Amino acid sequence: MPEIAQETQLQTDRHPDSSITGDLRVHELRSRIFRNTRKLRVWLPPGYAEAPAEQRYPVFYLQDGQNLFDRVTAFGGVEWQVDEAADRLIREGAIPPMIIVGIDNTGRDRMREYIPYRSFNPPVLRPQGKRYPEFMLREVMPFIEREYRVAKGPEHTGIGGSSLGGLISLYTAIAATGTFGRLLIESPSLYLSGRSILREARGLIDWAHHVYLGIGTRESGNENRDAVYVEDLRELESILRRRGLGPDRLRVNIHQDANHSEGAWAARFPEALTFLFGQHHP
Repeated sequence: MPEIAQETQLQTDRHPDSSITGDLRVHELRSRIFRNTRKLRVWLPPGYAEAPAEQRYPVFYLQDGQNLFDRVTAFGGVEWQVDEAADRLIREGAIPPMIIVGIDNTGRDRMREYIPYRSFNPPVLRPQGKRYPEFMLREVMPFIEREYRVAKGPEHTGIGGSSLGGLISLYTAIAATGTFGRLLIESPSLYLSGRSILREARGLIDWAHHVYLGIGTRESGNENRDAVYVEDLRELESILRRRGLGPDRLRVNIHQDANHSEGAWAARFPEALTFLFGQHHP
């Protein structure tokens, strides 16, 4: 089992410029698999502390955790506003109360951990991404399930991310088939290593029950390159359609003029969260 530092950073420890909404706990995770340390940011739904001990909550694991909840830690000072969106949707009854876990990247090792294949563009000759599913299943998820009242099973469990975080989320969902029933893939780097991830996707039969794919038409600002990015996402969509995912299970948002940024992912997140975990789903 992983070694975990038990200290939890509570609301009273927040930076004065913090933009966090609700109850966010921060844990240090020392990983034996990656031999490094990172933060896990655990957002708890309204009423969690007062709820009966037997109540269990769906859980959504998201990559690049430092960009999700707080402008102080987010890249460029722009966050996904995951906490604000989830808080509002829960209070409106659009989604059930749920736990959202942001898994921080480790900075300089981000590319190595998020890329599962040897890559020349970007140059990653010793990728570690093939260890990421094991990291999730053996270290992150057991800790969260031990510390928090999590509902288990794929119908209650989601994974997602953007860019390379979208790539590694897709890879993990394929490698750990049957574990994640909700899948969020935003602006994924599908082109890496000769589109190896699309080849793997074609071989998967048992997909997540609900999948949300998002991308902008101006991800890079280069018209030809952006057309290829959208075409790759359309190819992933066609793979999923051929596996029987109709509109009730698969939503694709090709966002006109949106770029490759936290702001764009924040704009699409409420729709994605509602589609993946909405009350109309079993």
